[in-house]
Amino acid sequence: MDGLADLGGTPGWGPVHPPPPDEPVFAEPWQRRAFALAILSGRVASGGVNTDAFRHALERLDRAAYFDDGYYGRWLNGGELMLADSSILAPGAVDARARNLRGEHVPEPPVPEPARPDYAPTAPGSLRSLDTAPAFAAGDRVRARTTSVPGHTRLPRYARGRTGVVQAVRPASVLPDTNAHFRGENPQYVYSVRFDSRELWGADAEPFAITVEMYESYLEAAV
Repeated sequence: MDGLADLGGTPGWGPVHPPPPDEPVFAEPWQRRAFALAILSGRVASGGVNTDAFRHALERLDRAAYFDDGYYGRWLNGGELMLADSSILAPGAVDARARNLRGEHVPEPPVPEPARPDYAPTAPGSLRSLDTAPAFAAGDRVRARTTSVPGHTRLPRYARGRTGVVQAVRPASVLPDTNAHFRGENPQYVYSVRFDSRELWGADAEPFAITVEMYESYLEAAV
């Protein structure tokens, strides 16, 4: 899906500034707790570590939950959404509990029927072994497919339909497009593909090269 998280190449966001060298990991105490809660809620909701499902939760947040609450607020909101998806919490339960803490005495919505996914990774991490050979090799000209999927994907909008050159073949990895929805790991080879900036953003773009890591199903041979 083309959600708020797919910002690469979109105009209007201003320049990217490097972080201050003395920037703390957590600027405020609540951010530590939000980080821990997001990690814990993701494990509970997924039945294990599923980074792709967590990313899919983040990209489904509304604009306020994604931008206005800041980085760690976004993580907290994503964790809450995963718990609601798995029927561990009812949608709106956190808001009701917060209002009750303020003395408003509102009923907490009932938890729906269990929907926790039957998920277990086949091995630690995301790298997997395949018996088949890669479809592409270093030096091959490839084109990113233009398909826009309704669910999660790591194929950025700015690269779709654009032509580049494979720089390196990486080990096979779990495919986020299926893993985020608990539809299997579907491991694929990953390719480092080099694009010219003018191929991506037009002749007026500042000339430079950008490398994108792309799964095999994202690519087709360019003639």
